[in-house]
Amino acid sequence: MNEPLPILHHDEHLVAVHKPSGLLVHRSALARGERHFLLQTLRDQLGQRVYPVHRLDRPTSGLMVFALSSEVARRLGEAFEQHRVAKRYLAVVRGTGPDAERLAYALREEDGRRPKAEMPAMEAVTEVRRLDSVELPVRVDRYPTSRYSLMEARPLTGRRHQIRRHLSQRGYPIIGDAKHGKGVHNRFFADRLDCPRLLLAAVGLSFDHPVEGRRLDLGCALDAPMTALFRRFGWAGHLPANRRAPSAEPCELP
Repeated sequence: MNEPLPILHHDEHLVAVHKPSGLLVHRSALARGERHFLLQTLRDQLGQRVYPVHRLDRPTSGLMVFALSSEVARRLGEAFEQHRVAKRYLAVVRGTGPDAERLAYALREEDGRRPKAEMPAMEAVTEVRRLDSVELPVRVDRYPTSRYSLMEARPLTGRRHQIRRHLSQRGYPIIGDAKHGKGVHNRFFADRLDCPRLLLAAVGLSFDHPVEGRRLDLGCALDAPMTALFRRFGWAGHLPANRRAPSAEPCELP
C-alpha cells in the first residue's frame, strides 16, 4: 500500500483515519504472507507510535481511532469497553430490511482457537434501520427481480462480526460477506456492479475526548466503489461525509 491513509482527525492525543477495505489492522495469525498493515502504515506516516483501541474486520472499511500514548489508549479502550462510544455503520443487504429493529441475539466468540460451540454465548445488541431500498429488474437468484436495502446499524455491544452475524440471522445478509451471505448475490455485485468487497462501512464515531473532555463527533465518507454504487441505486442522499464536530467548550479531565 503506497498511498497515505486519509486523516480524519489529528491532535496531540489521538488520530482518526479511514481504513481501506481489505487491509488488516495489525499482524495476527491470519496475516500469513501479508506485508501491509494499518498499524504500521499509520505509524510510518505519522512518524510516531500509535496504539489501537478498537477493531474493524479486514473487509470492513471506514473510521478507526488510534491513541498516541499508552495512557490515552487506556482511557479510550475503557470508553469502548464500557459502551460509551456511539458507532454508526452503513451496510447493503439482500432483501427489504426492517424499518427499524433491535436485534438481540447472543453470539459465541469466533477466535479460531477453539470450536465455536465450546465458547460461551455472550450478549450482543444491534439497532438497525432501513434507510432506502432498490428493486432491480434482474434475476440473480430464483426470483425475476432482486431487492436490496441500505441499512444503518448501531452496535451497542462489540462482539466479533456482530453486525454481519446479526443481519444474517435476521435474514438480511450483507452483500460481499463470504461466510454469512450468499455467493450468487456477492458475485453479481462483484462482476456486474463493480463492487467486489464486503458492503459494510464504519461511518461515524461519537465519544468524549479522553483528555480534553469535549465531544468528538467524527464522520467518514465511503470509498469510491461504495460511493458509485450508492449513486447508481439512487441513494446519493445517504452518502456520509468526512466530519469533525467537537463541542465548543473543552474542559480538562482528571
